[in-house]
Amino acid sequence: MTCSNAYLLPLSALLLLLLLLVTFAIFDHRRGFAEFHDNLTVNNNTHQPLFAVSSSSLSSPLKDKTHSLHNADHTGGHIEEGLGKARRSIRRAILSHNYTSNKEEKFIPRGVVYRNAYAFHQSYIEMEKRFKVWIYKEGEPPIFHGGPASNIYAIEGHVISEIEDDKNPFMARHPDEAHVFFLPFSVANIVRYIYRRGMIDYWGPQRRLVADYVDVVAKKYPYWNRSLGADHFMVSCHDWAPYLSCANPELCKNSIRVICNANISEGFKLGKDVTLPEVYVRNQRLSGHAAAVSPPAERSILAFFAGGSHGYIREILLRHWQGKDEDVKVNQYLPRGLDYNDFMSKSKYCLCPSGYEVASPRIVESITAGCVPVIISVNYSLPFSDVLDWSKFSVTIPVEKIPEIKNILQGISPRRYEILQARVVQVRRHFVLNRPSERFDVIRMVLHSIWLRRLNLRLSY
Repeated sequence: MTCSNAYLLPLSALLLLLLLLVTFAIFDHRRGFAEFHDNLTVNNNTHQPLFAVSSSSLSSPLKDKTHSLHNADHTGGHIEEGLGKARRSIRRAILSHNYTSNKEEKFIPRGVVYRNAYAFHQSYIEMEKRFKVWIYKEGEPPIFHGGPASNIYAIEGHVISEIEDDKNPFMARHPDEAHVFFLPFSVANIVRYIYRRGMIDYWGPQRRLVADYVDVVAKKYPYWNRSLGADHFMVSCHDWAPYLSCANPELCKNSIRVICNANISEGFKLGKDVTLPEVYVRNQRLSGHAAAVSPPAERSILAFFAGGSHGYIREILLRHWQGKDEDVKVNQYLPRGLDYNDFMSKSKYCLCPSGYEVASPRIVESITAGCVPVIISVNYSLPFSDVLDWSKFSVTIPVEKIPEIKNILQGISPRRYEILQARVVQVRRHFVLNRPSERFDVIRMVLHSIWLRRLNLRLSY
């Protein structure tokens, strides 16, 4: 062996080793992205697959069915082509740790509160660039094309109204340019105007109304049948929405159900359905640009809750803590003269137990007040969990640990609390209700969640 060959072999081995290290580094980077999409862990230890923007086929519960649907006269190639460009743009943003936009970005999501800030930001940019919603015109108010503007279900009415607003930039002017199709019935108004106490069959008329509406649009237009409803969505904050939506099996199984009652044990499907944050609107007063929050130094109360004894979780909470501790202030109802919002602004942690159903408006109320939410729930899919990492700005306490609430919260160091509280303030913009909606607010975040579901669904029509 010559001297040059003697040096060549170690050099070749070194180059091979470097190549392997680079390959593994790229693999680990992409694996982290895949784990973020395919094994997205939320506080209830469930997995929510999203941002599946790989070049390979995206998984879908309708994968086998959609390829066999008729597509001769109603092709959507331009829709899928645009979605493909959006996926590639998101991939580039993840790999480059940067974004691409044709306008100035005044707000840039960054920080650990986001599961992947680069993916989210670019996805949001792509949504604003491309996303279009077609609204079926059939139906008359108040059951259709509207909803409550005040009360605990108000977010339902405001989202429906915003989607139907002529100034909505996401409104499709023709169904052929639409990515998704909106079924504009209000479950809250169905219950309000059709349900009556004492009715022998109170489910039947409500379910038939939902089923009949889907039948009408399915027979009149080709869009439902070509996807079996997979690119259609409904919006409701009423507790009965999951059950009424199943009046049509395809609506229940395939469509995107944007609902407050996001109970995984009762059929809410992670990665397909969307959690609608419950926002309590009193006297049509929106949260809008919320006032400045109190700093940690001005929050003297360790934990606070006030609310009715609705459901077993609250019963346990009230039984253990009502009127028993000055640091953990728990009341069924506040005495006259005391202000609910004032207590939230003076509390470090705000207890957010589920009521009769899993959702609670206290989550949004606590975030708006800059109070760290303490989630006490079972099988609840938290809002925007595909984008936000709730473990970074909230505390989760299992139901069986309710007697230990004070010890658990006192065990969190002052520095850790300050970090959590600062992050609550950081995500606050995503839970503010504006009309008209604004970039990154709660309505736009709901639309982004719908956009993500459509982005992860490939249809061959």
